[in-house]
Amino acid sequence: MNKTFNLLFIIKKNKIRTNGTAPIYLRITIDGKVSDIAAKRYIEPHKWDSKARKATGNSQEAKTLNIYLKTLEQDVYNSHYLMLKEEDDVTAVSLKSKLLGTDIEKRMLIPIFQEHNDKIEALVGQDFAPGTLERYKTSLKHTQEFIKWKYKTSDIDITKIDHAFIMDYDFWLRSVRKCANNTAVKYIKNFKKIIRSCIANGWLLKYPFLGYKAKLKVVERPYLTKEEIQVIYEKEFVSDRLRQVRDIFLFCCYTGFAYGDVKNLTKNNVNIGVDGEQWIFTRRQKTDTSVRVPLLPLAKELVLKYENHPSCVNSGFLFPVISNQTMNSYLKEIVDLCEINKELTFHIARHTFATTVTLSNGVPIESVSKMLGHTNIKTTQQYARILDQKVSDDMLSLRSKLEEEKK
Repeated sequence: MNKTFNLLFIIKKNKIRTNGTAPIYLRITIDGKVSDIAAKRYIEPHKWDSKARKATGNSQEAKTLNIYLKTLEQDVYNSHYLMLKEEDDVTAVSLKSKLLGTDIEKRMLIPIFQEHNDKIEALVGQDFAPGTLERYKTSLKHTQEFIKWKYKTSDIDITKIDHAFIMDYDFWLRSVRKCANNTAVKYIKNFKKIIRSCIANGWLLKYPFLGYKAKLKVVERPYLTKEEIQVIYEKEFVSDRLRQVRDIFLFCCYTGFAYGDVKNLTKNNVNIGVDGEQWIFTRRQKTDTSVRVPLLPLAKELVLKYENHPSCVNSGFLFPVISNQTMNSYLKEIVDLCEINKELTFHIARHTFATTVTLSNGVPIESVSKMLGHTNIKTTQQYARILDQKVSDDMLSLRSKLEEEKK
């Protein structure tokens, strides 16, 4: 705690300018230690009262100057009071730094973003999936490219990030990067997490996302019909690689697993469920949520088919899963050979499970959501489309029931 604190105004005659005026300084003395701060005002020495520490005379010029100096003095007293509330020891130098704003460490955006990504990378496999890290790496790369495009520099002080920055970034993603709406919104969402971290740490006082509104648009998610699944299942392929990709894809059509989930399945994941039948017990790679899925007949058939596959025997995995990129490449061959006019990717298996295999067969959406490992049923609603045929069947059932009641 400070024992002494004094303020006084002085003029420095050794710094007289060519027009004959000398600069006014405010001298801060705390516990005998002195620090001077420029008042950014000048006066002719003969017009300065060295005892009263103010301008002499009753001219408007003198009155205006004295009011300004009094206000500056009060600002210093206020700053000193606030600093004492936050810390025990305040020095003349630290008070001067506070007044000049040089006590605030300049924080740049890119190192903060990089530190965030480094922490995620350290927790991949524990709290985060590899895909999460890749998304944030891409987000950082886009942010760097935008700053270079907009500001012709490699980084920016986070205090310079305002509403205009966000709107320009959104525009850049959609125009220069040519991102679709949902892709742009997701990149901005990733960036928003970095900004929230800055605010939580007290590095940024204003939230630049106020007034920014961008919503994800509902996307028509492709899926396979029952007939298309049957065509793929019955198709004879000459190539072993196509047969294996087809089988793993169909397994996911009947279990709802994503690529990352089926890739990690081992024989230990197959257990007996509450109904005495075989289930898959695992955790979703993306969200780390517990997932339990009963094995339907076709899924059981495929598990049994690969039980003695050399690759599975050696590795302990349930299926010989290759890279996702290669799988998608082979799936394109498969739909061409099956003469199915759809762009097939591995993730469509998950959509197919939600739509064709479960919901259209009367499985409640709550059960589907649980098997998919979703933490929010709204996510399931995006995957699962209620088919017209299902609506027709439901209404037919209702119509029959109402006719029975009428009778």
